[in-house]
This record gives sequence, structure tokens and C-alpha cells, in this order.
Amino acid sequence: MKKKQFTLVTFFMIISLILAACSGGQSKDASMDHSKKSGHEGMSMDKSKKANHDGMNMDHSAMDMSGTGELPKGIKEAKNPTFPVGSKAVVHADHMEGMDGAEANIAGAYDTTVYAISYTPTTGGKKVTNHKWIVQEEIKGAGEQPYKPGDEVVVNADHMKGMNGAKAVIDTAEHTTVYMVDYTPATGGEKVTNHQWVTESELSAK
Repeated sequence: MKKKQFTLVTFFMIISLILAACSGGQSKDASMDHSKKSGHEGMSMDKSKKANHDGMNMDHSAMDMSGTGELPKGIKEAKNPTFPVGSKAVVHADHMEGMDGAEANIAGAYDTTVYAISYTPTTGGKKVTNHKWIVQEEIKGAGEQPYKPGDEVVVNADHMKGMNGAKAVIDTAEHTTVYMVDYTPATGGEKVTNHQWVTESELSAK
């Protein structure tokens, strides 16, 4: 009888040891799988962040503020501008980073009415408020009569993506001389050429 009990106890101990070993192996495997999964997810997140970051860089670099030098139809050259073509001036405007304080070369001077506008890009996205500047000749169907703040117009200019064809509201209006300028950003970077527009009040003598 004792021999039978001893055999049973031994049998159960062996079964328990086998089950414990299997359980430990599964736990280890599960732990390894979880670890691998976590690592994979972490890698995906890093990749996603990198893609977004690179995307931001790409978008930023795609914003080329240089112009072609092409003028809107009907715009008139200023007869006696404060800053003649070929002269130099200092810019006092922050339309974009590096503009304020930059030394500019005057590439063109024109007599017109200049507007700050608010509009929603035709390509979608957030509303742009108080954009500086567009001129009378860059408004679709504009005649010689200037617009007033609050007037609704359609923009016929592509200074920025989604601007051309956008419906806009006039924020400010001023008859003045506007300038097309070349400058190197005060913060460094590539030279900007044929930038449209800078107003006379945004320039000072060098």
C-alpha cells in the first residue's frame, strides 16, 4: 500500500514539474512576443514621427517666396519713387521670417492701391487673415475705382498656394508706391528675388 502511495506521489510530482516547465516556457515566449511587439510598435511610432517631421521640412522648403518678376496687367511704374529702381533700402516688415531688417535691392516701383486681405485658400486649410499685400491690379475684374475695407473681391494673384481665385475681404486699403524687391533674409538663407510687395512705409534709406 505504501509502495502504491509513493508511486502516486512521485507521479504527481513529475506531472507538476512538467506543467510548471511548460507554463514557464509559455510565459517566457509570451514575454518575448510582447517585447518584440512593443519594439515594432515603437519603431512604427518613430517612423511616423520622422515622416511627419520630414513632411514639415519639405513643406517649409517648398515655400519659395521668390517671384518670377511677372507683373499684373495694367500696373503702372511710379514716375518719381522715393526708392528708385537699382537703389538699396532696409526692409521694416515681417511678412515672413528674416525679412525685417534685411537689406533690399529695389527691383521695381509701382503706383497703385495696395490691400491687406483675409481669405480662405482654394486648396483648403485655415483662413488667412490680414495678408500683406495684393494690389489693385491683382483683383479680378477691378477697374480704377479703389475698394474699401469690408468689400468682397476675388483674388487674381498666386503669391501663396491657394490664393489665386480665392474670395477675399478687404481689411485695409491705401494708395501708395509699392516695390518689388530682392533681399537676403536677415536670419540667413537663400536670396529672395522679385518679392511682391513691400510698401513705401515699410522701407527706409540704407
